[in-house]
Amino acid sequence: MTDYEAPLTSEERAELIELYENLRVADVTDGLDFFGFGYDLNRMDPGIEPLYRDMDSFQHRIVGFAHTMRFLPANTRRDLPEEHGYAPVSEWRDEWYEERSGGPEDVRDNDVIVCEAHRIPVGIIGSANALAWKSEGAAGVVTNGGPRDTDELIKEQVPTYSRTVNKPIIPGRTVFDDAQIPVNVGGCMVRPDDVIVADGDGVVVVPVEFAARVGEAAAIEQEDDQETRRQLYEKAGLDPDFTLE
Repeated sequence: MTDYEAPLTSEERAELIELYENLRVADVTDGLDFFGFGYDLNRMDPGIEPLYRDMDSFQHRIVGFAHTMRFLPANTRRDLPEEHGYAPVSEWRDEWYEERSGGPEDVRDNDVIVCEAHRIPVGIIGSANALAWKSEGAAGVVTNGGPRDTDELIKEQVPTYSRTVNKPIIPGRTVFDDAQIPVNVGGCMVRPDDVIVADGDGVVVVPVEFAARVGEAAAIEQEDDQETRRQLYEKAGLDPDFTLE
């Protein structure tokens, strides 16, 4: 793993989570615009979409800090078993996972696992490892690849944003490269601890050094929007909901 020193203290992370926790992708996009980040910067390709959407409480939303990892296509084939006396497939599989695979280490609360897996048709994200990361405090997963076990991922309510859905397993197909490094996902550079916000509109990336200023501008935009919609709710006879709070 590349040597990495977190640029934010626990206190700074907590302050940014409080600032961003209710902001929409739309608000953050406006905040980015105010500081000169053009349309082609920091907004992931719209092909990176939510695996599911929870319209009751928006549990599919993600707010957190990038914890990056990168996988590469394998360049060696698996050793096919001999007709007699070969090791069980499970042993070969476990050996590949032990020697050639990997994942994020030291996951912190509110980390977002951002996985670069460009054009690798493998289910690097699955219902087991994603749930393990969530149990360690991760807020969700973003990848330019595709998960598998998607029924279980949805059942487990692990917020997942991806380009596609895959079926095959890692062994024989892909190898772990590195973690906590800059990666390219959805046409965006994502560095460790950059702020990630994701909802039904997609995914945006806020460079950590601009996060406070962008978040403050986005909060102003959100307040203006909520006030306008509150008036429209009253006019339309709608009951207020949590999106106005």
